[in-house]
Amino acid sequence: MKILLFLALLICPLWASTAVVYPGGPGIGEGKHIVFLASDHEYRAEETCPALARILAKHHGFKCTVVFGVDDEGHLKAGSSQVSGLAALADADLFFIFTRFLDLPAEEMDHLIAYLDKGGPVVGLRTASHAFKIPADSPYAKYSFNSKVKGYEGGFGHQILGNTWVGHYGKNHVQGTRLTIAEGQEKHPILQGVGEAFCHAGAYVGIPAPDFTVLVNSQPLVSMDPKAEVDKSKPANASAWTRHYTSKDGKKHRVFHSTQGASQDLLDENYRRLIVNGTLWACGLESKIKPDLAVNFVGPFQPHVYGPPGNVRNVKPSDLAGWESPIMPTGKNHDPIDTRKKKASEAKQKRSPKRRLREKRESNRKTAATISSRPKHQKKTPRWPVSISI
Repeated sequence: MKILLFLALLICPLWASTAVVYPGGPGIGEGKHIVFLASDHEYRAEETCPALARILAKHHGFKCTVVFGVDDEGHLKAGSSQVSGLAALADADLFFIFTRFLDLPAEEMDHLIAYLDKGGPVVGLRTASHAFKIPADSPYAKYSFNSKVKGYEGGFGHQILGNTWVGHYGKNHVQGTRLTIAEGQEKHPILQGVGEAFCHAGAYVGIPAPDFTVLVNSQPLVSMDPKAEVDKSKPANASAWTRHYTSKDGKKHRVFHSTQGASQDLLDENYRRLIVNGTLWACGLESKIKPDLAVNFVGPFQPHVYGPPGNVRNVKPSDLAGWESPIMPTGKNHDPIDTRKKKASEAKQKRSPKRRLREKRESNRKTAATISSRPKHQKKTPRWPVSISI
């Protein structure tokens, strides 16, 4: 018996369960279930989604299941397609997706497709417009962001959320974004209590279709300062909208999409409220939206800067369970590692000794050339520390 158990552990991946459940309770969402899929490479979906799930569960009564992408040891890994837990979609009332370029295991993809076929409502953030990158010879290729399959061009992003990946609108990481209410939409239920917001994530190109109701526009700023001037070369652009997608039965079903969503964006209460309200609307609960609905964080929320160096290390989904566990843990054991520098270092180690010697000599030659080009009084440098008192 012990031998069989040992073999089972070897066969089963350590990441067999990558989901965390935040239990529901009394509130406007009591009895309803939201399933999140959180795995993007850059914008810290693994921080955004559990933070929103806690708000919706603790304050408003929704049961929330968050499915994460993990590495081979079961630790969170940004952009990983190793996920397990989408079977929860079988009884879900809403699917909330924040992913980028995933190629999910077949059994997980089947759960997602079954949900879409039955017409469940969908909320998507940021890179969900290019949620999947799937090989052309895969049976799931039509869901890929670059799909050319007739009748499903642009894949999941275009067919469900309304846009596939188009491009950045301004310079990401350089220009912050000011979100403003679209003209004529001030009284929309989703915008109750929502004012002007600042988002750290740069604007995306949003191309509204005739069936969109554009609620919020994104205005690129000239810097990352929330009070910065607007970039006058870039007029405001569609940023958040509602639409409906057609399911297998030919009926229309609700969608809410925002092109922002980095974990730092949630620090702005107006943006946080926009997403919570959009989620309620997608669930058909627009009559329950009030300007003063609770949107305060549940437990410590410590978002990381989006982009490199990457996600925190040595954190498993189970570490985020409960109301008070920090999102995310901090300390040397968890500090992100810049994977770009790590890869460059690994590549350098793989170079032959002769090549490394040539590179060292070339570096020394350039240094010598730089020194020789200086004025005479700058060429000599002391070989010991010099202290000058004034």
